[in-house]
Amino acid sequence: MNGLLKINYETEQPTVSARELHEGLGINTKFTTWFERMCEYGFNKNADYEICFPNLGSENRGGQNMVDYQISIDMAKQICMIQRNEKGRQYRQYFLDLEKAWNTPEQIFARALKMADQQIEKLKASNASLVEDVQRMRPKEVFADAVSVSNTCILIGELAKILKQNGVDIGQNRLFAWMRENRFLISRKGTDYNMPTQRSMEAGLFEIKERTINNPDGSVRITKTVLVTGKGQQYFVNKFLE
Repeated sequence: MNGLLKINYETEQPTVSARELHEGLGINTKFTTWFERMCEYGFNKNADYEICFPNLGSENRGGQNMVDYQISIDMAKQICMIQRNEKGRQYRQYFLDLEKAWNTPEQIFARALKMADQQIEKLKASNASLVEDVQRMRPKEVFADAVSVSNTCILIGELAKILKQNGVDIGQNRLFAWMRENRFLISRKGTDYNMPTQRSMEAGLFEIKERTINNPDGSVRITKTVLVTGKGQQYFVNKFLE
């Protein structure tokens, strides 16, 4: 994805420079006046944005208009929608694509492992005697804990890829077969074949996405797609890693 703006990934959630967004949108209003006006839409300091002084290295301003703000992607997206012009639409779509990429299972897994590595380094530095215990902190259930709070549902085939990345030798077809054998999916042939069992749905492991398709002859058919919830991803990753 071609970057319209530099994205800051140093914080828990990605942010962008308010000044750079102001310039990219081609806003004619003075930056400080424009940003104050944007904040009137209900954005909050330390929640949606943080003040920074990128050109000074400290909070001693030393000059005019040196202040900047690191704003959340959600705030940036809403600001772009407020502009109601082509530039705003272009930048808003860019932020939507960024959010989508940020919340893929692969990115969640990568961030979880990074967090685990950071925690490991802290433990090593604080007490060398804990080195043996460190290996217990690298496990893939860190990924499962991260994905459990995600609203991202994925296909069973994507879950198979995640398991494969975690050392589980299984593919999509074998994962489907395993789920049928263990009564997570319906095994009897018919319209419900490969659909979640009642206990799987009650446990919140799956969701079913329905789509209505109009056939050329005027008839209507409904397709059903089985998706693994965040809770389901956590459950199956931990179950296989046991």
